[in-house]
Amino acid sequence: MTGGVTGGVPGARLGHGHLRVADLDRAVAFYTGPIGMRVTARIGRQAAFLSFDGYHHHLGLNVWGSRGGTPPPPGHTGLFHLALLYPDRAALGRAVARLADAGHPLTGASDHGVSEAVYLDDPDGNGLELYRDRAEADWPRHPDGSLAMVTDPLDVAALLAEGRAAV
Repeated sequence: MTGGVTGGVPGARLGHGHLRVADLDRAVAFYTGPIGMRVTARIGRQAAFLSFDGYHHHLGLNVWGSRGGTPPPPGHTGLFHLALLYPDRAALGRAVARLADAGHPLTGASDHGVSEAVYLDDPDGNGLELYRDRAEADWPRHPDGSLAMVTDPLDVAALLAEGRAAV
């Protein structure tokens, strides 16, 4: 990834994601358990809205047209993953520890230079990235100033140890 950033809309950002799920209660239990979110609102057995910090919602879950459904087959278009940003390494480590304690497997883990990330699938097969950013001053850069992101192995054992020590 090289080259400068062009365009953009100052002040704009991704506000929330919304996922179709097969079983609302199962999805809510996963996102409020190991992931660490809280329910901010619920529409009966149809939808739930979740947040990390009291915002109206970072994530919506619903069964509108998907109750009892199956994940899309491999090789089809759709969401690659939803990335959830944790405030620091200890918070990310605590989430990874909760996943390990729940027996929920990771599908990958990478150090991207700008961030550290673990990857997994939720109970409905939706891809998730749980990550923390490094301080911008520590981001690797090419001589022209553009980001020099990498995909190096992440020491998950050290991340887990930091998360467990911070409890």
